[in-house]
Amino acid sequence: MKRRAFDFPAAAEIDDPPRPDAIGVRVVHGGSRFTAPVRVDDAVLAGIEELSELAPLHNPRSAATIEEARRSFPEVPIVAVFDTAFHQTLPPAAAEYAVPRELGIRRFGFHGVSYSYLASQVRARRHVACHLGNGASVCAILDGRSVDTSMGFTPMEGLVMGTRAGDLDPGAILHLLRKGMGPKDLDALLNERCGLLGVSGRSGDMRELERAAAGGDERATLAIEMFTRRVAKYAGAYAAVLGGLDALTFTGGIGEHSWSVRADVCRRLEFLGVVLDEERNRAPAAGDRCISRGAVEVRVIPANEELEIARLTFRELS
Repeated sequence: MKRRAFDFPAAAEIDDPPRPDAIGVRVVHGGSRFTAPVRVDDAVLAGIEELSELAPLHNPRSAATIEEARRSFPEVPIVAVFDTAFHQTLPPAAAEYAVPRELGIRRFGFHGVSYSYLASQVRARRHVACHLGNGASVCAILDGRSVDTSMGFTPMEGLVMGTRAGDLDPGAILHLLRKGMGPKDLDALLNERCGLLGVSGRSGDMRELERAAAGGDERATLAIEMFTRRVAKYAGAYAAVLGGLDALTFTGGIGEHSWSVRADVCRRLEFLGVVLDEERNRAPAAGDRCISRGAVEVRVIPANEELEIARLTFRELS
């Protein structure tokens, strides 16, 4: 995620920069060290930078944002809000991989700021939340707490994403290594050239793929089907984890704006009691809204990570 909690220019670029009371910055990966929001000091900043290897598309930008904020507002407290923190409630059976524990490899989960906000808006006990954007994941939320999630040790696991493959047989990675692909090239492949882009050969942008599919592009159609199938697969699995399903929510750029993606996912989940109201689902986006007419509440909730970051920052400094 590249967004800043306060999207400000450098102080030198404006004559009289407004002084905020506090600054909250989203950080994607907190590892095992950062399990809750924390006030930033030199040690915290160094820790965020050290974790960049696990989130190379995200943590370096968060660190740069923090550094700019410290230069612009040296007396203002800065709080790092970690995506991984919401998933600290994962039970061991969900958090651990079937590998020797001494390797230190476990599931951390991501999009936690988004899921924390969704959990505050949905009171249903058994809640499956879908954050669908260029980065995408699904979370099983029981009584407001994360109990399983599709992203794992890094943000690469789980759903088909814009340029990330999601779930992939580790043997395929070993195969590429044996064929001579080095770690740097493999990292670039898995983060930047897979997912919707890799399948379609055209784009990682769902909007462009939907237009192409409407025009008969078979690869774009396949990419979309793979995306929705994987979302429904995880949602159905998490309904099993939760012992049923009371609420299904969609957020993120795709989740909020693609009625066809929502329709395809919900169609695949009808066996769980998901009944979509087609008219509401196709209606132009208009904030938080219910789009179902069955026992399972299906809602579209616009992402509001900025508000959640502000709330968590205030809590940390109070």
